[in-house]
Amino acid sequence: MLITPLITAFGFISGDSKTALILGNEISNTSAMLSSVLKKKLSDEKIANIFVNSILDITDKGFSDVAAMIADDPSFVTPPKINALSEGHFTMIVIVGNLKYIENHFGILHVGTIEELIYEKLAVVFDTTVDEFKKWKKEYEALMNRVNHPSKNTLYAMSKALFHKYHLNEYQDDYFKKMQSPNPLFIKRLDEIMENFIWDWTAFFKKYRLSA
Repeated sequence: MLITPLITAFGFISGDSKTALILGNEISNTSAMLSSVLKKKLSDEKIANIFVNSILDITDKGFSDVAAMIADDPSFVTPPKINALSEGHFTMIVIVGNLKYIENHFGILHVGTIEELIYEKLAVVFDTTVDEFKKWKKEYEALMNRVNHPSKNTLYAMSKALFHKYHLNEYQDDYFKKMQSPNPLFIKRLDEIMENFIWDWTAFFKKYRLSA
């Protein structure tokens, strides 16, 4: 797959012998302790900056690959035509999906602070007001909830929103087209693609810690 995840975690590889394994574990434990002490402190402002810049970078670089993979998918009768300049829907779906994941990694009060900073930065990027951006966010969120009902899985919601926003139903065979529902095999493959655009908070917090 051409797309690479946002953050790559590094692991310790020990030798095959028992001695190497014990030594490897000791080094790994020492490294973990040092890593914990030496973790870079980040303010909410910097976290918002990293989040926004990384999301925009990966969507900008990854959209053409996603469009090509969709066009080549065998589940369609004719290849979907996704305009190379229609990146906006994809970017908003990735942003909204990742904003939903933030809620799982910060306290309730802290989430609000982080999100407001993200909204401010994204409003500047999209040359709009914070209130207008929040309106767009709510519209995409409502779409994702509707097409994914009754599931609460955010990844599935992202894939199904992409399916609807790019009118992919038009390219399906008659059976699924009449149902107005994505082919399950296609949506499963799309889930695997979209997973590459979900921010890895676990890996992030292994590298950074929040400022007090």
